[in-house]
Amino acid sequence: MTAARGDAAAGLTGGAVAPDPAAAGPLGANRLVRAFAALRAERRCALIPYIMAGDPDVSTTERLVETLVDSGASAVELGVPFSDPIADGPINQRAGLRAMAQGMGIRAALDLVARLRTRTQVPLLVMTYYNLILRYGPGKFARDAASAGLDGLIAADLPPDAAGDLTGEARRSGLATVFMAAPTSTPERIRAVAASSTGFVYCVSRTGVTGVQDALPEGLPELVRRIRAETPSPICVGFGISRPAQAREVAKVADGVIVGSALVQMIEDTPRDVARAGAFVRDLAAAIADA
Repeated sequence: MTAARGDAAAGLTGGAVAPDPAAAGPLGANRLVRAFAALRAERRCALIPYIMAGDPDVSTTERLVETLVDSGASAVELGVPFSDPIADGPINQRAGLRAMAQGMGIRAALDLVARLRTRTQVPLLVMTYYNLILRYGPGKFARDAASAGLDGLIAADLPPDAAGDLTGEARRSGLATVFMAAPTSTPERIRAVAASSTGFVYCVSRTGVTGVQDALPEGLPELVRRIRAETPSPICVGFGISRPAQAREVAKVADGVIVGSALVQMIEDTPRDVARAGAFVRDLAAAIADA
């Protein structure tokens, strides 16, 4: 298997049914939705690297995104820093502080997306916290995000039963929403997450915050099966996947692999060594292709 590039993206595994762009209304043109629909036919797994927007600086983030895409990323997730990042571990928290020092925020992130959109059509997502969206205005955010070329939003601290205003505005603007299901989620919560997720369901591999880990949780395949039993939506697994071998194992059961903290740590260690980050993503893509 070959990891996908750009909006052609990678394929789905595990028999999941991706959203049908033709039936998606305003989401029909969404790059993320279309990518997962295309993935289904090829039955390949998506690779979604996460980096913090503005770390170490905005121009390097732009170079990183282009390099990650060239190295096999199916989509790219951009963190937008927040002062109380309850879902983030120490690595991402430090990256957030560096990004805030560079002036990164919601408006700056959308401007970054708009500039990237002139050079790539890869699906782009933002992961942030709802206070920033609420302060900006959910409707204005959805419209401005779609206008900039953003495809998806993850508000890490927003439960689906409190997200009605945001998901409605997002659907009308053609912006996909992604909510999280965790090992502690009940079937009812998983159904609520799936109903509100128009991009994919984010499967949090473990309890706790983001960060690297030496081994995957033993219960991860069962967690993915529990989620798949409740929804036909694509399932992407994140939190703690930091090595190619781990990505390969996740790709055997899920539709997408999200790798963040290991890449963010690499950027902290060698801030402007874009080629090193690209090599790491190529290794991840190769491992997923072998799954």
